Amino acid sequence: MKVIVAMSGGVDSSVAAYLLKKEGHEVIGLSFELWDRRDLKSSNVCCSVETIELAKSVAHKIGIEHYTVDVRDAFYRYVIESFCDSYIKGITPNPCILCNKHIKFDFLLEKAEELGADLVATGHYARKESQKSEHRIQNTDSGQAGMTDKERSDRYLLKKGIDPKKDQSYVLYVLTQAQLAKTIFPIGEFTKDMTRAIARELDLATALRPESQEICFVGDEKYADFIKGFSPEALQPGPIVDMSGKTVGEHKGIAFYTIGQRKRLGISSLNPHYVVSIDRKNNIIVVGAKEDAMKKSFSVRELNWIAIDSLTGPLSAHVKIRSTMKEMPAAINPAGENSVVVGFDEPQWAPAPGQSAVFYEKDVVIGGGLIE
Repeated sequence: MKVIVAMSGGVDSSVAAYLLKKEGHEVIGLSFELWDRRDLKSSNVCCSVETIELAKSVAHKIGIEHYTVDVRDAFYRYVIESFCDSYIKGITPNPCILCNKHIKFDFLLEKAEELGADLVATGHYARKESQKSEHRIQNTDSGQAGMTDKERSDRYLLKKGIDPKKDQSYVLYVLTQAQLAKTIFPIGEFTKDMTRAIARELDLATALRPESQEICFVGDEKYADFIKGFSPEALQPGPIVDMSGKTVGEHKGIAFYTIGQRKRLGISSLNPHYVVSIDRKNNIIVVGAKEDAMKKSFSVRELNWIAIDSLTGPLSAHVKIRSTMKEMPAAINPAGENSVVVGFDEPQWAPAPGQSAVFYEKDVVIGGGLIE
């Protein structure tokens, strides 16, 4: 088969490309030019100038073609503008999810069609499985969320990678059935240590490259400073109030704050304060004690279902509300068009509007959406 591999310049996508070549596929590497900033050359981020050059060198070493695709206009429109606009509105976005939804997989599949490729691949730690297996989603007694035999015959499941520390299924919940049908994850059955060992054995330039930590278009710059440069007029100072409405400080602009934040509040107090809510309309930051930032339920919108067509009744699942947390048991209930209410068994720390809630049954991604 002919397979196009998204090569970010990191060790994971490098090894993914090598494994596919080793299996006998005709492999083509593809890197995205996302952003104009040449000063990101030395930054530890994906898809920078430096990492694209690394991807090219790896492609040459393992003997595959490599292309670079300019997606800067689309990336600016769908990721950067959305990222900045969300923070300005007091919402906390996830740019990796935005990129997967609007950029990476759409352009990979477009290039695959152009070059006559059968599949696309990425270096994500995740797995795909055909719905022809015997897996079923567990219903509650009154729910109707399970899959019929007909649905099982032509559906793809997205599953966690086997390395629990590196699983990236959370950022992939936005994939559609059409995208999953054409996508494979060559290192989903690998641990990170296994991936690095292969890269070291091959003496790949990316073998010892550290993990990407910064947002790819921000680099070493603080995200709030990036937003300030994007829209300085949007960052207006305003009051910080406590749970009783008493003014306890002044904020620098709501884009500088996220739900659950403790540091850089500038409040003089013996007790720690946390951002509990952000009132964009009145330009107010509300702070409280740690328990005030705990939430047991919230709404989720802009849903994407993977393991089922739609939710028609209550569903018991485990829900993850940020990429670094462990998913926890919850009840999911339909709440109007393309919206559900998530109710946790126990209050959870600081669910932030704009972040994603992803629903799991064991290692299978049922679906997910944006916290409202």
